Amino acid sequence: MRTEIKSHFKRLQIALDVLFPPKATVIRIERLDGGDINKAYELELETGEHVFMKSNSRVDEDFFVAEAMGLCAIESTGTVKTPAILCTGTDPAWADDPFCFLLLEFIQSARPRGDYWETFGHELAAMHLADTKPVMELDLGGGNSSKGKFGFFQDNFIGERPQKNTKSDSWISFFRDNRLGPQFRDADAYFSSQDRTLITRLLDHLDEFLIEPKQASLLHGDLWSGNVMCGPEGKAMMIDPAVYVGHAEVDLAMTELFGGFPARFYAAYNEANPLEPEYKTRRDLYNLYQLLNHLNLFGSGYLGSVLSIVRRFVG
Repeated sequence: MRTEIKSHFKRLQIALDVLFPPKATVIRIERLDGGDINKAYELELETGEHVFMKSNSRVDEDFFVAEAMGLCAIESTGTVKTPAILCTGTDPAWADDPFCFLLLEFIQSARPRGDYWETFGHELAAMHLADTKPVMELDLGGGNSSKGKFGFFQDNFIGERPQKNTKSDSWISFFRDNRLGPQFRDADAYFSSQDRTLITRLLDHLDEFLIEPKQASLLHGDLWSGNVMCGPEGKAMMIDPAVYVGHAEVDLAMTELFGGFPARFYAAYNEANPLEPEYKTRRDLYNLYQLLNHLNLFGSGYLGSVLSIVRRFVG
């Protein structure tokens, strides 16, 4: 797994000069659509090279380092493609507006292949079946260096909110202590005393609803349609990960939360890595984490969905 993206640059121009020596002259900057948290740009260089840049006015490079490490983790499995990482950095003075940035390979999207969804289903299954030990045994300093099968070697983000990845040998404990528990605590003001009683009951009895997976899987962590794009070969590429090691069902559940993928994607996935019949029962419980995160990000519009799931399990 590559780790050189930990090298930071203090200015954008220095970073470009190092990446495209001897001098990288930017001749065009185009703001791109999309992105709720960060701004996205296409940089065209005098050499004809194109670079994708994400930036954020917050001087908070950890956000982009975590994203880059997630892309590296996925890339290391040799399964689903991701954009190549060029570097992360900060610029205290560019355009008199301090910001941090992430430079990535610029992807020219192509027409999807006829077997686009089948191929993506097979590749995601292969990623979920890949050995997770290389990722879990990394220790780059200041991260989660403890032992455990589930979690990640560092904390990261889900959207713009922090995501804990403290390692654990128990998937159920990990999901309670690092996923549902923190989100419920942050959303506490939305809940009545009766709601809190049900939430406590759900967390205390989580082992009655979830299972320990037969295999630990590297997860994208935020796998909805907006975080999958068609690459130049007509195959799916993953972007904007919130990676960790957990139960493969989490990724599949997320794909169904906001509309779902075509049926042939799920059929292909099941050919390579069959889902257990009880997956559909657990699906909403896994998506409860995402709905809680949306509640904490965007407000009470998600409260009804959250409480509906809680009551379905323990009401």
